[in-house]
Amino acid sequence: MKPDGTLVVVPVERSDRNGFLAGAEKPLFQGSYYALQAGRTYDVAPDGKRFLMIKEASLTKTPVQLLVVQNWFEELKRLVPAK
Repeated sequence: MKPDGTLVVVPVERSDRNGFLAGAEKPLFQGSYYALQAGRTYDVAPDGKRFLMIKEASLTKTPVQLLVVQNWFEELKRLVPAK
């Protein structure tokens, strides 16, 4: 993955001389995904058809409201009494 969030694919062929030959990179997809300079920040599903990636949070969208529920266990006991 490139620092701009682009995931690229590189075709690889076996070679008797060097072991393998890497082709030119091609963009697979691009998005605002978390990327590091070193290391991998994604994983591929066992079937090879899906990726698990961390999507960067949008800095323009902030929560309008934050609801904190205190003493929720007591409320649960009141609503669903133990028999």
